Amino acid sequence: MTVPANSKMVGVPRPPTSHPARKLWWRRWPLWVPAAAALWGALYAAVEITWATTGTTVQWKERSAYAPGAQLFLAALALVVGGACLASTRTLASFGRVAVATALILALPVFVVGMNGLPIYFVTLATLSGIESATGLAQVLLNTVAAALLLLVVVSYRRRLRGACPRCGQPHAGGSDGPLAHPPASRATKRTMVAAYLLMCGLLPWAGTKTIWTLGGNALDVTGDDWRRLSRGASGPARATASAGIDVTVLAALIGVFLLLGLLYRWGQRFPRWTLLLAGRRVPRLLPLIPAWLTGLPLTMYGVLLTVMAPLTAVGVLPKVKPSLPFTSSSGITWFVEFGGLAFGGLGIGLVVAARSYAARTRPVCSVAAATKRPERYACRRAR
Repeated sequence: MTVPANSKMVGVPRPPTSHPARKLWWRRWPLWVPAAAALWGALYAAVEITWATTGTTVQWKERSAYAPGAQLFLAALALVVGGACLASTRTLASFGRVAVATALILALPVFVVGMNGLPIYFVTLATLSGIESATGLAQVLLNTVAAALLLLVVVSYRRRLRGACPRCGQPHAGGSDGPLAHPPASRATKRTMVAAYLLMCGLLPWAGTKTIWTLGGNALDVTGDDWRRLSRGASGPARATASAGIDVTVLAALIGVFLLLGLLYRWGQRFPRWTLLLAGRRVPRLLPLIPAWLTGLPLTMYGVLLTVMAPLTAVGVLPKVKPSLPFTSSSGITWFVEFGGLAFGGLGIGLVVAARSYAARTRPVCSVAAATKRPERYACRRAR
């Protein structure tokens, strides 16, 4: 049957007006992420080898630097993992699949641990306090990008092994570069809510102590005058917030709390009314998830380390920390380390728990899969 050119047929999509490759490249991330990870692995290895052979100091924590042997090990690991990422897109025998999965699983924690200093660098940059080590910051950023790319490769490879779509994780016919269907906005479960709020309570001793010092009070053998004297050498933003009785690191923690709450409630998925022009629009899924993962994982590792170190120091397993101004006693600094561990660990684990819930509640699927499986959940909310 011939259809007139000016007729209107319901349900027939119009042909795209722009080049499809320009519009859909981001939908095809399972295809190009392995190659991007391999390219990044080569760049990472080149940087590490250059630093190791030239004797460049790369700080990994205060007063400690990477040994050249560790840098060469990281370079070799990056090259091996880059090859595994490229192999993950091919049809492999049983041994090959095991080798690729083992390389990815073992390498991912190494680069995640290398992200540990990311929140500290973020606070120093946001408060204009200066960068203590430019190479240390570069190393943290290299590890962060490596961890993000490897995580995407692991997710897509696992889905391929299950015979599912590498992008949405659901088995369906057709390609994996079509439009997505998003579920409606929802709150986290009651169990997740309770866990997140309990974890946020870990901030109270640390934030309360810092607020007492900022307001001029005494706590943990530290006087308000000594704390104010120390903060005079801080950056402009830090001095400005301290003059208002708010420590800049406490303010940064409150921003983390705001992010955590957005992950728990519906307004983290649909812009609320007070966002004016954005009100009612769907929040891009990665907008809260990326900062939550990048902040939550390093804070968790740092917080757990401090929480374990403080009791071991108190009972004499680890040597006591020599107090330095504004601290005047070893017990005071030990208690503050414990408070810091509870704060950073609580906020970090809370962000990870909330981000996991948010990722599960907002996970889109390809429209082809949504039309055949639980279509009422997605209510035809297709991404343009």
